Amino acid sequence: MWKRVSAAASCIILAGNIGASELDFIALGDLPYGPDTTSGDKYRSLIGAINATEAKFSIHVGDFKSGSTLCSDEQFGLQLKHFNKFKRPVVYTPGDNEWTDCHRKSNGGYDPLERLSSLRKLFFASNTSLGASTMSLESQPQVMLEFSSYVENQRWIREKILFMTVHIVGSNNNFETRDPQAVAEFFARDRANREWLNSGFDLASTKELKAVVIAFQADVFESASAEVTFPRHSGFTNVVGETLLTRAKNFGKPVLLINGDSHKFRFGRPFFIHGRLLENVYQLIVPGDQDVRAVLIKADTRAKEPFALQFVNP
Repeated sequence: MWKRVSAAASCIILAGNIGASELDFIALGDLPYGPDTTSGDKYRSLIGAINATEAKFSIHVGDFKSGSTLCSDEQFGLQLKHFNKFKRPVVYTPGDNEWTDCHRKSNGGYDPLERLSSLRKLFFASNTSLGASTMSLESQPQVMLEFSSYVENQRWIREKILFMTVHIVGSNNNFETRDPQAVAEFFARDRANREWLNSGFDLASTKELKAVVIAFQADVFESASAEVTFPRHSGFTNVVGETLLTRAKNFGKPVLLINGDSHKFRFGRPFFIHGRLLENVYQLIVPGDQDVRAVLIKADTRAKEPFALQFVNP
C-alpha cells in the first residue's frame, strides 16, 4: 500500500544562515494569482528578490494565473514577460490553470487542448530555458521521437544532479472520465511521462549521478484517502505511484519532488511503499496564491540531509 505521513512527522530544515553547498536554485509556483493590478507588483518584487540571490536557476512549477482569470493570449504574453525578468535561467512546467481548466466561463470558455498547444508554442519554442540569460535543456522529443508533442518535458544536469520537469497537473491530471477527449489526452501524456521518468532514472544511473530533482505542478495526494494514496480513479496512480516512486526507491540516492497546487508550504518525506518509508524521497510543496514567496534550495549531496531550504520574500 502507498501512504503518506504529515510533513511534521518527517524532516525539515529551514535556516537563515546555511553554509556553502554544491548548488543553489529556486523553486516557486502558483504565482502570480489574480489580476495584474493587484498581484503584479508583488510578484515582480519577488522576481527582483530572486535575482538578488546567488541561485543558478529557478524552477516555476506552474499555475502562473489563478483558476478564475482569463486564459487569454494577453495573459500568456504577460507571464512570458515576467519569466524574462528573471536575471538567470528559469524553467517552467505547465499547471492546470493554464489549460485543463480553461473551459470554465470565468476563464473565457476556451478549448483546453487549444490552450495547451498555445502554451507549447509560446513557452517551449526552443530547447533552452526562459529568463534574461538562458541555459540549454534536453527535451523529450530530442530523446524520444515517438513523443514529439511533449516539448514541455525537459531535463538538465548540474553538479552531478539530474533535474527534470514532468507534465503532471492538478484537476486529477486531466483524467476526466466524463470527457472522452480529456481521457484520450490523459492516457497519451501519462504514457509519455512514464517513459520520460524511466529515461531520466536510467540516465542518472548510467552517469552515476548523485541525486535527482523532479518538478511538476500537481499535488498528487489530491484524491488520497486514509486507506489508499493512489486509488484507481486517481490520475497520478501510474505516473507517480507505480513509476516515479518505484524508480526512486531503486535509485537509492536522494530524490526531491517539487510541486505546487496546494498553495501551502510543506517539506518532508511523505511516501511509503508497502508500509516502509522511502527515506531517500523528499517532497517540497511551494507556497503560492496569496503567500507570495519562493524557496531557495541548497543542495549538497555530501550532507546527511541533502536539501536545505530558505524562504525568499518579495
